[in-house]
Amino acid sequence: MAMMQEFKEFAMKGNVVDLAVGVIIGGAFGKIVDSLVQDVIMPPIGRIFGGLDFANYYLPLNGQATSLTLVEAKKAGAVLAYGNFLTILLNFVILAFIIFQMVRLMNKARRNQPVAPVAAPATPEDIVLLREIRDSLQKNGQQSNDLAK
Repeated sequence: MAMMQEFKEFAMKGNVVDLAVGVIIGGAFGKIVDSLVQDVIMPPIGRIFGGLDFANYYLPLNGQATSLTLVEAKKAGAVLAYGNFLTILLNFVILAFIIFQMVRLMNKARRNQPVAPVAAPATPEDIVLLREIRDSLQKNGQQSNDLAK
């Protein structure tokens, strides 16, 4: 039962919840970047390089015909799928750049936030009492000087 309580405390900490939210949003964002690369960026690049889907570019290692799709070629034997690798690499570069820009903006926003002034530590009670005594003595001493005149 103690382990369950400890797990509950761990899971409810702010950092763990923030991490979970980040992973979920990151997964969804990764799908958006994947679609951007596969559906928007790579088709024109594939068109420039011969009209094929760039992800289907490969080098056959078992004598497969190069006219097969990547899936068919993999069924026939080993292939070096450099087009798929380059597509995934482009996904990573775009995603890393966007994450870098987001972190950069967050750091910039954090620097522009006004820093709350640090409150002076409370004066110890003995110092406060000594000051009151001093002020009282000064006041009584001044009253004595005024009476003597």
